[in-house]
Amino acid sequence: MAFASRFLSRSKQLQGSQIILHRDYAVPIRFFAKEAAPPALKGDEMLKNIFLEVKKKFETAIGVLRKEKITIDPDDPAAVAHYAKVMKSVREKADLFSESQRIQYTIQTRTQGIPDARTYLLTLKEIRVKRGLTDDLGAEAMMMDALEKVEKELKKPLMRNDKKGMALLMAEFDKINKKLGIRREDLPKYEEQLDLKIAKAELEELKKDCLDAMETVKKREEFKDEEMVDVKTLDIRNFL
Repeated sequence: MAFASRFLSRSKQLQGSQIILHRDYAVPIRFFAKEAAPPALKGDEMLKNIFLEVKKKFETAIGVLRKEKITIDPDDPAAVAHYAKVMKSVREKADLFSESQRIQYTIQTRTQGIPDARTYLLTLKEIRVKRGLTDDLGAEAMMMDALEKVEKELKKPLMRNDKKGMALLMAEFDKINKKLGIRREDLPKYEEQLDLKIAKAELEELKKDCLDAMETVKKREEFKDEEMVDVKTLDIRNFL
């Protein structure tokens, strides 16, 4: 336990890079700034307002984390579920995007102005790949096949402002969803599954960060003969 207490006291210096400001755990600043400052503001005034908004969201998030005990155990479903619940509370109270909302926002901004359905679908694929998401069901290939079918019937490229053509494509997509067992009413369940998957991945990375930090500290002369603690016993509230 000596190493644990000394590690915790020394690790204040690590909170910025390896523990607390974890890539997704702390949420990048661009997600704190959920909406841009009003366009009427200029220069320093706009920067000041953005800074104050980010500061407020950050303090709100830290306030939630200070009240919750998070167990760094990505292999324990209960720990993963609790972590996901805490992070959901952080997002709701600090008014941050969820992962699905980030994806939706990215799609809206990246596809705005795309005139044709083919480029739109290819852009969706690009977004998926860049975000590291997998298409385990093969839905993308099915959607492209559906587009090919509709365009063959129309005898021209399908434009997104073609209401009749898009209705035909949506009907084909409905068939794909039915085949894959995807229902609109199940979307909240899919979002919950995504949150759990992300929570597990973040706990795995947080665990790795903790182990790396302890390995670094253990290389110091005063720690070389002491045993490393189990990361599951660490309380991240001590680093806040």
